[in-house]
Amino acid sequence: MPLIRMEAENSSVTEFILAGLTNQPELQLPLFFLFLGFYVVTVVGNLGLITLIGLNSHLHTPMYFFLFNLSFIDFCYSTVITPKMLMSFVLRKNIISYAGCMTQLFFFLFFVVSESFILSAMAYDRYAAICNPLVYTATMSPQVCLLLLLGVYVMGFAGAMAHTACMVRLTFCGKNLVNHYMCDILPLLERSCTSTYVNELVVFVVVGIDIGVPTVTIFISYALILSSILRIHSTKGRSKAFSTCSSHIIAVSLFFGSGAFMYLKPSSLLPMNQGKVSSLFYTIIVPMLNPLIYSLRNKDVKVALKKTLRKKPFS
Repeated sequence: MPLIRMEAENSSVTEFILAGLTNQPELQLPLFFLFLGFYVVTVVGNLGLITLIGLNSHLHTPMYFFLFNLSFIDFCYSTVITPKMLMSFVLRKNIISYAGCMTQLFFFLFFVVSESFILSAMAYDRYAAICNPLVYTATMSPQVCLLLLLGVYVMGFAGAMAHTACMVRLTFCGKNLVNHYMCDILPLLERSCTSTYVNELVVFVVVGIDIGVPTVTIFISYALILSSILRIHSTKGRSKAFSTCSSHIIAVSLFFGSGAFMYLKPSSLLPMNQGKVSSLFYTIIVPMLNPLIYSLRNKDVKVALKKTLRKKPFS
């Protein structure tokens, strides 16, 4: 990235030291194995769900198309963060270059913003399936699904570029210790020796859009879904509709709740050490839980898993 290289030359800081999650020596090894376990579950769960959806033709529907991409996003942004985080538990100094830090920041933001919009696309899909089942196939045609997915990744790229472009224009000097386990926006702003007013404005505007627009979309979709469910006279029909949406509601609550808590509160009300703990939810816990939430509570995925396990390797 030429822009990052040019700005690095204007900054007296050529590398950052990531402080990690904690500085207590007795906790380093237990936390290393704990988060290594989380990462293994995340990788196996998300790649397993991707493989399962790819191998089973009856899962080639709009709902699982978006779930496929959600698993891909979760796998990618967990991989952007967790391996470097694990190094902070075993290294005396977890050093990351300026260019490496900005690259991590860009890809983290790209995937996390994409996740917020893929969740809203999934909510719209559930709205179309439950409220307009007779025209669902036409409403969620392959072309519509691809356009929604394109919008998801365009918003992810736009959000990541807005934050990263503002960040690389700052000058970093003096202390290069970043009080976090990754290169995130707010900890990096603390290390700047130039005005961060524009960056803080961009955070509130862009993060407000990236959380606000999907949240409103999801809220409206589920308000209409709830209204439609309450009109179903059959108890079995209501139960099926609720179970279809419950997994998505759990995933949305965890992701948007922790993200809003971290970014949409003034820094004076949320010390960085508390912010690190809060960010664990949407960077580590949510990518790990999503495949478990969608598979353990989903009959179609369970059936697909049983069929796949019963298949002979060379049949």
